[in-house]
Formats: sequence, C-alpha cells, structure tokens
Amino acid sequence: MDFTGTWHIYEMELWDEDYFNMDVQAYITIEPDNMGYFQFGLVYGDIDGRIVEYADGKRFEFTWEGNEECDHVFGSGWVKIKQKDVLEGEFRFHLGDSSTFLARRAK
Repeated sequence: MDFTGTWHIYEMELWDEDYFNMDVQAYITIEPDNMGYFQFGLVYGDIDGRIVEYADGKRFEFTWEGNEECDHVFGSGWVKIKQKDVLEGEFRFHLGDSSTFLARRAK
C-alpha cells in the first residue's frame, strides 16, 4: 500500500465542498520520507507521519501544524487505503473539531 503522492479531497464530514475547495482544490500530499502537507478551506499545514500496522491493514498516522485564517493550529490525523486510489482519513484539531474525509489520488 503506497500512501505517497497527492490526493484530492472530495468529501469531508464537517464541511461542504464550497468551503473545503474555496481557495484551492483540497488536497493532502505524502512524501516518501513520511513528511507532507495539506490544505482544505482556509486551513493549511505540514505533516509528519509514520506507517502503523493494524490487524485490518496499514494506516499512515500523522501530526500536523499549520494555520487557519492566520491563527496557529495543530493536531493529528490518519489515512488508510479504502480502495484502489481512494483514501479514507481524519483530521483532528487539538482541542477542537475533527472531520473524516475521502480523497482520490491525483492523476
């Protein structure tokens, strides 16, 4: 299971497409060194992760730090391969919201 690459977020539990795509096409990018970055809506940041093995498969789990409308924010999250070229995951804000999401591998 290869998590590396850019994935376009197409669905989020808490926010609609008008919000999560308001500035750019929402995405998460995972580099081969398990670092990466993301943006959805007015939230963007850098991620630092690792692959963790569970009984039902592998997950890429990460912490993140970034900005939301000029405010410093941070949190954690995870992604797993749901089906070929589709990720399922969650972004969690420290002491705040959390939202699941779905993303497709960018071509």
